[in-house]
Amino acid sequence: MELLLIVLVLVALVVGAVASTVRIVPQARRYNIERFGRYRITLQPGLNFVIPLVDRVNTKLDVRETVYSSNPRPVITADNLVVNIDTVLYYQITDPRSAAYEVANYLQAIDQLTVTTLRNLIGSMDLETTLTSRETINARLREVLDDATGKWGIRVNRVEIKAIDPPTSIKEAMEKQMRAERDKRATILHAEGERAALILTAEGTRQRSILEAEGTQQARVLEADGEAKALERVFRAVHANDADAKVLAYKYLEMLPSLAQHGNSFWVIPGELTEAMRTVTGAFADNASSSKSPKSAENGDDSRQTQPLPEPRAAIEQAEAEAAKAVEEAQEESARADRIVG
Repeated sequence: MELLLIVLVLVALVVGAVASTVRIVPQARRYNIERFGRYRITLQPGLNFVIPLVDRVNTKLDVRETVYSSNPRPVITADNLVVNIDTVLYYQITDPRSAAYEVANYLQAIDQLTVTTLRNLIGSMDLETTLTSRETINARLREVLDDATGKWGIRVNRVEIKAIDPPTSIKEAMEKQMRAERDKRATILHAEGERAALILTAEGTRQRSILEAEGTQQARVLEADGEAKALERVFRAVHANDADAKVLAYKYLEMLPSLAQHGNSFWVIPGELTEAMRTVTGAFADNASSSKSPKSAENGDDSRQTQPLPEPRAAIEQAEAEAAKAVEEAQEESARADRIVG
């Protein structure tokens, strides 16, 4: 019984010793091994063997890219304003030995270095420059951190400023300024729109006036051409048919009343009116002489001297009859000329 117990104890010791010899390292992990308190080797992922009671695992490190977000830290700008800035850091362990033995706490060291660098950078900028220079601040932070953490076995892949929080009073002033800028831009855009609308309206009015003037001009030209052609045809027809002068004089007098049409307030007396009246009067005289010529031929000059003068009323009626007859003849000649022209 005692022998069996001893055998079991020995087997347990052997199994424990063998188990302590084997070390299985997961992927993306690194184990630093110390022998008698001194760094010996860094175990890679997979199955590894160590000497029990001699070798021990000191640190287990994750070599994947890690995100570290710092707490907001107060920073004073060049115009003496306090702003709270928090950053996001993307880093990766490239040398597990240096990360374990070159710095006691690499996260705390990186955080303090970030705050110090931010205070140096922001201290030389005013608030407006700080808010608009994030890319410059990020690049400068990455350059400083990468240079300092290289000897720690850490590579800083990216640094981003997550937020910059100015004081409440500054926020309110910035909001008022932004609102004023928006109102200014809106007013400018509205004025530019009205200006463009007025310009387009003026251009449209100008084009319309030009087109109306061109249309009126073309209409007047066409109307004048039509009247010229009509007058030319009338002139040719009159001269081709050899119209009597009495007819022409009557038509001339017949057109005089048209001068008073269309609201004319005064009469325009043409220079040819005297000649037209003389022609009509001559026509009346010819009619009168033709009606008296037979009696004059029979009685001779002596009979005319001895013939008694007619009474005034009879002379007036005779003149009116002769004038009416001359007018009728002129109207007939005019009608005949109109038919010929038509």
